[in-house]
Amino acid sequence: MGDLIRFRDDETHEEPSVTLDAFLGQSNATAVRLEPTDDPRELIPHLDRLSLIEVSFPKFRDGRGYSIGSILREAGYSGELRAAGDVLVDQIGPMRRCGFDSFLAETEIDRDTLARLTALHDDVYQKTVDGRAPVWARRHG
Repeated sequence: MGDLIRFRDDETHEEPSVTLDAFLGQSNATAVRLEPTDDPRELIPHLDRLSLIEVSFPKFRDGRGYSIGSILREAGYSGELRAAGDVLVDQIGPMRRCGFDSFLAETEIDRDTLARLTALHDDVYQKTVDGRAPVWARRHG
């Protein structure tokens, strides 16, 4: 695995993540790992006690994790939301728009490339959970 990249100021969560089934069967875990086939809505009653939700991206072309991130943020989750697995540098921007704030890629992410990509576009075209106003909304009020 590559280095952990975080866009948060709080402490890094060190507790290992448990599967959704394991979490639902116990009461003391504060970190959960969701697979693309898991239903994130099962976590909604428990969001207040979770410090980390790690979403698995087994293949870079599998977009189900984007939906999982959006669902969790729209439900009010404010803890660390980590994308883990086959995460590519050019996916980090769109993943952040869906609510992800940390990344654990299988391969090393070049930090200079990430910085250049992050600064590339000031304006966005779709409304998402990151709160940034899309360009059309700013233009037309």
